[in-house]
Amino acid sequence: MVRTSSMNISCLSQLITFRHKYSDKTVLIMYGGPGEQHEMAFACESATIERNAGYSTTITNANGTAVINWHVQSTGSTVKVGDRLYVYLVDRNTAYNHWVLPLAGGTSNNTFTDNATSAVIVEAGYLLRSAEVSGCNLALTGDVNATTSITVLGGAPSNLRSLTFNGECLDFIQDTEGVVKATAMYNKPNFTIPDLSSLTWRYIDSLPELRSYYNDERWTAADLATTNNTIRKLTTPTSLYGSDYGYNVGSLQYRGHFIATGAESRLYLQTQGGSAFGMAAFLNQTFLGSYPGIDRAAQANTTFTLPALTAGTHYTITVVIDHMGLNEDFTVGSEDMKNPRGILDYTLSGREKSAITWKLTGNLGGEDYRDRIRGPLNEGSFYVERQGYHLPNPPLQQWRHVKPTQGIDHAGIGFFVTSFDLDMPRGYDIPLSFRFSNSSSTAAAAAADGTRAAAYRCQLFVNGYQFGKYVHNVGPQDRFPVPEGILNYHGANWVGVTLWSLEDGGAKIEGLELVAGPVIQSGYGEVRMSPVDEWKKREGAY
Repeated sequence: MVRTSSMNISCLSQLITFRHKYSDKTVLIMYGGPGEQHEMAFACESATIERNAGYSTTITNANGTAVINWHVQSTGSTVKVGDRLYVYLVDRNTAYNHWVLPLAGGTSNNTFTDNATSAVIVEAGYLLRSAEVSGCNLALTGDVNATTSITVLGGAPSNLRSLTFNGECLDFIQDTEGVVKATAMYNKPNFTIPDLSSLTWRYIDSLPELRSYYNDERWTAADLATTNNTIRKLTTPTSLYGSDYGYNVGSLQYRGHFIATGAESRLYLQTQGGSAFGMAAFLNQTFLGSYPGIDRAAQANTTFTLPALTAGTHYTITVVIDHMGLNEDFTVGSEDMKNPRGILDYTLSGREKSAITWKLTGNLGGEDYRDRIRGPLNEGSFYVERQGYHLPNPPLQQWRHVKPTQGIDHAGIGFFVTSFDLDMPRGYDIPLSFRFSNSSSTAAAAAADGTRAAAYRCQLFVNGYQFGKYVHNVGPQDRFPVPEGILNYHGANWVGVTLWSLEDGGAKIEGLELVAGPVIQSGYGEVRMSPVDEWKKREGAY
């Protein structure tokens, strides 16, 4: 029976961290919030204070019941109840440092609450991964972020001869109750992180579709008169929904062809790309404008003013849409996840909709995606993605020397790539992240007082794997962790960044750096690299 004060914790499950029964004793860990007062009653003849009680813990033994009143403190207390039960009273933060480690060959399915003997209970800080008992020897593996005290509360051999942590022998003491105490030393390593701003970067235009000589004959013709979508009927002569043509992920691009009469003055587009999406439109090489995106909008209705057109002349409308993923659906019976992505509707003033013939593209191959290693979510419609230039070792011979912090001076999409080597210390888990500077600096078209964030979007590729989408004018994420195994901690790495400016004056990345997180001394072992194939010319790429 356990009683607690109603103002703090009112149920047993919130107090017990775990218990475990061994052949010679039972260990029970109890916790509470700092400063809380709790009371527990055990049906036994007596209980005695073993450690660090002071004024924080009192015991009343009467009528076959031991009542423990406990004021939660960071120092903790130990109470022995009867002959076999050891109750460790700790605060909530200390409870996080206790680990129950099943032993190899054990039969327990729930080492936290059942009576199996095949587990050890250890108080040891940051992380313990495994424990192994062999005869009179105990081997622990785990991670530490500082020199750490290790206390084995239960499960160690009663006549322990050796204790190792991550393969290193530790000096230890073992008391008469079998509790083992030792210390795992933390050794801070020396290492350096490349300064991305000092590296050599190469640049290529990723929107060559705007050039007059670009040929889109390999693009998919948007010629379906019906749609597979069941929740929105077509309001255009043919479907312009990406998924009807197998383009379900990544950015989408459209090219609409028409012969002008000279009377066209406006273009209306209704586009949908998911929450915080963006879009931009061009007429031939002229930037018409954009929808930069806001976090609460998945759709945009945008009207663009056209320059004077020459009758009888062929014109091409280019529309780029950022695909933010399909909707999640939280309502039973709803089909919100089927909301289409792409162009929902359009109007060219003074013309029938059928005057425009559309083509579209997404990731190269659509559902028959080309990169079987990285999977179907890795690529979108950008030229560099279709060509595979985001993969390691692209053909850089004709690419310009431009850094992403220099950016581009026009509305459009650029791609920047660099490479560097890492030589990280072995035996440590050191998380690395790419961090974009998230300031309020603007492109040439931004507000004169510098209070409006420039509208641009980035994609981050690391060794060919897409590992983040940074939307500068929406946010809030500006730090993108990339794990070891994607990053090569002991060799060469390739990093690519797309920069899509949605403003006429262009944009630049204010800052991009590689930063290290907490340095953890780890027993995890070596991390194998994910497959990293290099660029090779893609058949059928356009």
